[in-house]
Amino acid sequence: MSWAPPTDPVNKKSLKVSQLCEICHCRKAVIKRPKNLQKVCKECFFHVFETEIHNTIVNNNLFQRGEKIAVGASGGKDSTVLCYIMKLLNERYDYGVDIYLLSIDEGIVGYRDDSLATVERNQKQYGLPLEIFSFRDLYNWTMDEIVAVAGIRNSCTYCGVFRRQALDRGAQKLGINHVVTGHNADDMAETVLMNILRGDVARLEKSTAIVTSSGGSPIKRTKPFKYSYQKEIVLYAHYKKLDYFSTECTYAPEAFRGTARELMKNLEAVRPSCIIDIIRSGENLVLKESEQRFAKKPVNSTSSKPQFVDGNRCERCNYLSSNKICKACMLLEGLEKSRASVTIESDTSCDGAAKTLRNLEKLSF
Repeated sequence: MSWAPPTDPVNKKSLKVSQLCEICHCRKAVIKRPKNLQKVCKECFFHVFETEIHNTIVNNNLFQRGEKIAVGASGGKDSTVLCYIMKLLNERYDYGVDIYLLSIDEGIVGYRDDSLATVERNQKQYGLPLEIFSFRDLYNWTMDEIVAVAGIRNSCTYCGVFRRQALDRGAQKLGINHVVTGHNADDMAETVLMNILRGDVARLEKSTAIVTSSGGSPIKRTKPFKYSYQKEIVLYAHYKKLDYFSTECTYAPEAFRGTARELMKNLEAVRPSCIIDIIRSGENLVLKESEQRFAKKPVNSTSSKPQFVDGNRCERCNYLSSNKICKACMLLEGLEKSRASVTIESDTSCDGAAKTLRNLEKLSF
């Protein structure tokens, strides 16, 4: 009996062999995987994508049975797919973990308030408990206020420092010692490039770690999407019809990360495997002992430079810090000084008609 090629159920036409999925060879291919340019159907793409993440979790022993984990949920594509995948794999492979959604409200009007609405919808869709912590409650500042004082170019510096600390503080309040984030392969490769471009050798070795922790903190962070391409995450969210927020942060275009991202996208257009190649290169980078920034201080050394001790605590907020004062407290101190300076400089209404006019402007009828 002669072989008959499968037909497209919509167009009722025979399919060419080149149009078939390269995995199952029986359905029409609708996706070309960005990672390896393999042509696959939706069902095979879902299976391969989910299986790769499961293998990453198992091979790196990310979760322990009975553990409580907090998924960093922002409402974006990465965190939304992460919430969906974590619930799916936990039920399918019986990880035995309890999943919570943890969101941080930075206070960016027109961006974060809309994305948090998406998180709240996801919480109902997936049936997972949700906790939201805000910059206002933790630091008495919002990102909009910080940008008004410090300028838009420094926004990502402040947001990154405060957000990392806020996630840890939020997890501690929930009694959770494990935070899972949606950092994907693109993010990891961008971080490697950023550290190389900035000459930041201190962070270069740890920039591709799938698990990050400190001896002085019970909280660890893991990245199940370490080897998952951003384009594949978007495709998964699209074909699964997941509800996610796709608008870019108002202040993101000014970030230095955009420079590394543009460079990497140009490289990816020429060589699709460059993202994984950069990650593999970062995994094998080892600094010379003499170049270790935080090497142990010799017994007979007379250097007055402060030495790093894993587990140091900030003298002000008791958060983990390699110095006496943590980065967040230093930034907050600078903000308070700047806010006072801006307030004094902008207050020109000492007396007379100008002061009366400013008071009248505040009245409402």
